[in-house]
Amino acid sequence: MKNVLVIGSTGQIGSELTMKLRKMYNGDIVAGYIPGAEPKGELAESGPSMVVDITNAQQIAEAVDKYKVDTIYNLAALLSAVAEAKPLLAWHIGIDGLMNVLEVAREKHCAVFTPSSIGSFGPNAPKDGTPQDTIQQPRTMYGVTKVSGELLSNYYALKFGVDTRSVRFPGLISYVTPPGGGTTDYAVDIYYSAVQGKKFVCPIAAGTLMDMMYMPDALRAAIEIMEADASRLVHRNSFNIASMSFDPEVIYHKIQEYIPTFEMEYQVDPLRQGIAESWPNKLDDTCARVEWDWKPEYDLDAMTVDMIAKLRAKFGIEA
Repeated sequence: MKNVLVIGSTGQIGSELTMKLRKMYNGDIVAGYIPGAEPKGELAESGPSMVVDITNAQQIAEAVDKYKVDTIYNLAALLSAVAEAKPLLAWHIGIDGLMNVLEVAREKHCAVFTPSSIGSFGPNAPKDGTPQDTIQQPRTMYGVTKVSGELLSNYYALKFGVDTRSVRFPGLISYVTPPGGGTTDYAVDIYYSAVQGKKFVCPIAAGTLMDMMYMPDALRAAIEIMEADASRLVHRNSFNIASMSFDPEVIYHKIQEYIPTFEMEYQVDPLRQGIAESWPNKLDDTCARVEWDWKPEYDLDAMTVDMIAKLRAKFGIEA
């Protein structure tokens, strides 16, 4: 049995992770949310929920006490492009909020998962086969908060024995939750446009490689790292994980294999393009494979088939 608090439970990752955890464990899986982002539908009906603003340490502590929480999934954050527009808020949520979580975890003996990102590296890191341990000098507030979060989480593990673990997520692709301001979100938008018969306007330039991952693999990674045997972990915060790397042309032509009439044009967004160019082309995830047996299940073709099928069902569109 596990009792888990998911902070940011109605976001892109949280909405799906909360449901997956509820199907796996018999304990209370608490959907923490902020006012205005209340759980709806099955997420609201299938388990407990309460207001847990990451910037409010008391609310975090109250949720932990009420449900005897042993594990916290801290998913509260601004996505990359949004964080650049609101850097102070990005820091307040990403770092001040993380400190609240870590302090509660220290006092109440909780394990903590706080995701990092490919955005944590920056332009000076090796672009291809980016190592687990390499230079991290991001030039975005999003990246700065991710590096700082990794360091803080490691500090609490070493100094206070808090069981902190995390992965560096690549761009995540899902049919469940619409995109919300991430640099890699074009790879979600493109499927929505294709299935609905619309021409896709791509904000990322041709030839811009970025790591991507289908959401089912991302959810597995978030759970498997927390279930991993601690004695095998050389690293903690944060593991590179990888699944597939492509540029807009590759995903466009892959979709055309299944929807031949699909069209795409480019209108590059300078902000998102600049962020994308500072990120790695492809991560080396050897350490995750060795230390906790990480292995993705979806490649680009398998993801494309599933995304198209799921979105057609979602919108009631016949093949």
